[in-house]
Amino acid sequence: MNWNELRFDFNPTGGENVRYYFRNGEWSAPQFTTDETIPVHISSAALNYGISAFEGLKVFRTEEGKIHIFRPLENAHRMQEASRRLCMPEVSDEMFLEACCEVVRRNAEFIPPLGSAAEMYLRPVLFATKPCLTVRAVDEAAFVLFATPVGTYFKEGIHPIKVVIDRSQDRVAPRGTGDVKIAANYAPSILSCERAHRSGYGAVIYTDALTHRYVEECGAANFIALRGNQYITPDSHTVLPSITNNSLCQLAADMGMEVIRRPIAVDELADFDTVAACGTGAIISPIGTIFDLDTGEKISYGDEVSPRLLELYHRLLDIQHGRAEDKHGWLYEVK
Repeated sequence: MNWNELRFDFNPTGGENVRYYFRNGEWSAPQFTTDETIPVHISSAALNYGISAFEGLKVFRTEEGKIHIFRPLENAHRMQEASRRLCMPEVSDEMFLEACCEVVRRNAEFIPPLGSAAEMYLRPVLFATKPCLTVRAVDEAAFVLFATPVGTYFKEGIHPIKVVIDRSQDRVAPRGTGDVKIAANYAPSILSCERAHRSGYGAVIYTDALTHRYVEECGAANFIALRGNQYITPDSHTVLPSITNNSLCQLAADMGMEVIRRPIAVDELADFDTVAACGTGAIISPIGTIFDLDTGEKISYGDEVSPRLLELYHRLLDIQHGRAEDKHGWLYEVK
């Protein structure tokens, strides 16, 4: 496999994935297969009513040959919250970790080597399998988890992207499900994302659905801003609690920065030194330009990546790859 040519996408390997099924009040034993398809009833609640949740996490090999998963328990807890909101059976910490570790062991040959521009990505998915024609809670579900090697977001290295503020489409509703990682959150953003991409923009900044005055998220990622010695990120009950953002907040605090969670008004975007999106895939996506479709205002942060952003990016990457001390216990070793 040519690791440096991989895209950040599903790259088939023929490796094993795992499935668990919830019926009669309990989860089945794990079932391992190389089959990349799943038989789903035509009337399943997942297909018809979007009762589905997912997670994304990465696996790293260190210079000593150890294999680590980055903060898997945080993903387990986030999926459990999604389960409660969708009234689906929960996946326990133990079952989630067992699934992650066993799939990693069975796909260890597909963990990209150190120094390559690729990483292993794990995708756990929980979805309702119960056939039903009415919208209701279900008592049958499947939990599946697969691994795939992925390339980096930036083939030429981390660099600033252009984004657009588009208020014509809301990402999530107030008091909705924006703070949990469910599949139904992502479909409403497809149209505005496609419009942005066709116009040459890398992502859409979504504003709050109630007033459209405050920044919510950037595409499917959290939004962060730096000003002086401050690390600022939105405080909103409709924003997904990003594990990457939480990690960067801790690293910023370790660097002596003041970490602030508060509403970020669109009107103050021009006052920041630099802004970015952050998430599992790219870690940090610096933003070079913001264009507001409503006002026609263009805000430029320059063509170079902020040194502070680069430091945060490399600090997290060094911990994940075992090049720096894991002071906060974020790495879970697969033995």
